[in-house]
Amino acid sequence: MVTTAGTSAIPGIVAMDGVPDGVTMRLYCHLKSPTRTTMLNLIPMHVPGHGEFTRRDALRLSTVGGLGMTLPQILSAANTSPQPIDATRHAATAKRSIYIFLCGGPSQLDMWDPKPDAPARIRGQFGDISTSVPGTRFGALLPKVAPHADKLAIIRSMNVDTQSHETGIYRTLMASLLATKKNKAYPVSPDDHPAIGAILHKLLGPSGSLPPWVVVPRHFTTGTHFYKGQRAGFLGPRFEPLSLGTEKTGSLERNEFTLKNLELHGEQMTIARLDARRSLLERVGPQRVGVDGAVLAYQQQYDKAIEMLTSKAFREAFDVTGESMALREQYGMNEYGQSFLLARRLVERDVRMVNVFWTYYGPDGCQFNLWDNHGTDKKTTVCGGINRGKDMLSHKYCLPSFDAAFSTLLSDLEERGLLEDTLVTVVGEFGRTPTINKFTGRDHWGACYSSVLAGGGIQGGRIHGASDNLAAYVRDLPVSVYDFQATILHAFGLKPEAAVPDETGRPVRISDGQPVLELF
Repeated sequence: MVTTAGTSAIPGIVAMDGVPDGVTMRLYCHLKSPTRTTMLNLIPMHVPGHGEFTRRDALRLSTVGGLGMTLPQILSAANTSPQPIDATRHAATAKRSIYIFLCGGPSQLDMWDPKPDAPARIRGQFGDISTSVPGTRFGALLPKVAPHADKLAIIRSMNVDTQSHETGIYRTLMASLLATKKNKAYPVSPDDHPAIGAILHKLLGPSGSLPPWVVVPRHFTTGTHFYKGQRAGFLGPRFEPLSLGTEKTGSLERNEFTLKNLELHGEQMTIARLDARRSLLERVGPQRVGVDGAVLAYQQQYDKAIEMLTSKAFREAFDVTGESMALREQYGMNEYGQSFLLARRLVERDVRMVNVFWTYYGPDGCQFNLWDNHGTDKKTTVCGGINRGKDMLSHKYCLPSFDAAFSTLLSDLEERGLLEDTLVTVVGEFGRTPTINKFTGRDHWGACYSSVLAGGGIQGGRIHGASDNLAAYVRDLPVSVYDFQATILHAFGLKPEAAVPDETGRPVRISDGQPVLELF
């Protein structure tokens, strides 16, 4: 029978609703035999308010006709049932987010968790400075960020169970413990767990005239390795980000961005390519388009893409030269500063999620994930030309540029009234060893490190958790990478148990972590 909120109707069919984890309605068919009863799920779970009736759903429903139930009867049963209370949501504190990823693993001791009383081989070569929050000290290479400590919440008890870049990267970028345990870091796959930007798009819908998820200056790759956690996965191409696809060269020389390498829906999207694709669709003929939903969907997708990419508003959004030269120079006239500035321009125009990946490309196209400051001997050639670990941190591609860009971003967002509902986060795949090595650098360390949050409902001037006296191990209130992701989702009003449908319609939990509620 159909059972909706305690009522029954049509023999042979069972519908269940009112389930708190994102189920609006499920239809089951009881197939009875002399020995057992089998239940077939005819309609997959959907997220409340965002259910989409797909071709798969139609095929499932076509089987119901043989049981004497028509489509109008099904829709009538669904429409007359009371709407379930969604227990997986709450009031959001953020409308948009800038997610800054420092590729290589930044040093917690030289940035957010200095240990001035530790031995010299631990505390480092740069010292520490006071901040706007009494008793909170930062590394001495962050003099411009230090006055903004009252806007920041520092998590000093981050931890991840790996010392591998690859594993740390995709565990940090993905919100799913199960997905990161059973998969390798690359290559990406259509059945991957979706990244946060895709989850937010699926559950919260569009966010304006621009794509709701943008990646600048490009996706994070090391060589040919494209890491998981940057794609829509099983949610499909519709929820992929727009990537700026900036050329992999000249990070310190770049001071503006072109749109010639844009990537949308997982494909490179130049105007010429879109025009060619639309011409092909036109040659298919309107009669064919009218009967083939897939072709029609493609035509609508590319028409929308062309309209967006050629619009004045789109070009203006990505044109950082529209800002005053004084502000641009304050951010930093390099790829890093201008990426932070572009991120501000995008959230100002209601882009919901902007990923900013910070790595270094030399003039010759060499790459160095510069936060990975092991250092090396003088005989080894390193991209960027710096060999000593301490010199890598103090080089203009590292902390000095971050200090300028991040401090300016915080001021700029606040002055424009955006910081209150824009969540800004800073994290890497892990931290660095407490002990300085023979090359004056630090090695990989996942047992304890720091992350930063600001705006979007976060209480500034807070320190959450604590490391031990050497910043080696968590002493109090440990926070996993999954908890960190859950905290971001919480700011958008989503609880970890909220679900998105995979390719079969099965509901998949959006996060396996627990949000750090004390920060809000």
